[in-house]
Amino acid sequence: MMAHEPSAECIPMASELRFRSIWISDLHLGTAGCQADYLLDFLKHTESEQLYLVGDIIDGWAMQRSWYWQQSHNDVIQKILRKARKGTQVTYIPGNHDAGARQFIGLLFGDIRIENEVIHTMANGKRFLVIHGDQFDGVIQCARWLAMVGDHAYEITLKLNRWFNHLRARLGLSYWSLSQYLKHKVKKAVHFVDDFEHALANEAKKRSLDGVICGHIHHAEIRTIDGIEYCNDGDWVESLSALVEMPNGELKIIRWQKKYAEAHAEISKLYQSNTALSPITARTNTNQTTPH
Repeated sequence: MMAHEPSAECIPMASELRFRSIWISDLHLGTAGCQADYLLDFLKHTESEQLYLVGDIIDGWAMQRSWYWQQSHNDVIQKILRKARKGTQVTYIPGNHDAGARQFIGLLFGDIRIENEVIHTMANGKRFLVIHGDQFDGVIQCARWLAMVGDHAYEITLKLNRWFNHLRARLGLSYWSLSQYLKHKVKKAVHFVDDFEHALANEAKKRSLDGVICGHIHHAEIRTIDGIEYCNDGDWVESLSALVEMPNGELKIIRWQKKYAEAHAEISKLYQSNTALSPITARTNTNQTTPH
């Protein structure tokens, strides 16, 4: 599976990135594993004509077990709503963790359209099925209880991942997903991902489409399967990634931790240089240079 990673290109960062379309999924707002700060940074630095929320935006499963909701989670919701008000066409396609929203399919929530799936036409004329993908996950469809047990174990792994990255941050290292590394080292998980990808590609082929865009498995990727372009936008728990459409219809994957890490490295350097000064001078310099 990892041999296909080079096809997922990263884009040089700028103060603001403009795209024709953006796809994000598996935010899992309402969980400690959600990297809301990274996501908010991404939303602040990107603009698009169309924004697709491809499922598992709010984690209803986790919130049934315990309540976890930070101000940063509110900020993400508010930022998305603000984009919709300012003219971005926002489409919300619920997933398995926020399946309760499927009862509102076909309706508008503010300026956000709720759909079960959509067909997106690229600037180059190619037509793609956009769907969360849990409908093609046999465990979700046939043994939901098993999926919830697995989800609980996954949450424990994410807690370990969070402490692991706190340590990396203290050492000046960038974000790295321990949970994603472990998942893709497990042979059965690799087979599951491959089966899932082929099932989605086959569905697009049956509908005479050019490709499919999905989420669900937290594995950002662009690859060709039997002539069908399979795209997964990843997630904001492990991959910290989004799928974007360039003005010419070309699709790319953005991995956002690089920009976020660089920005915070600069703040860290500023802080360290200021602490070397006298307390009064350091406080004065900080007030002059703190970004707004």
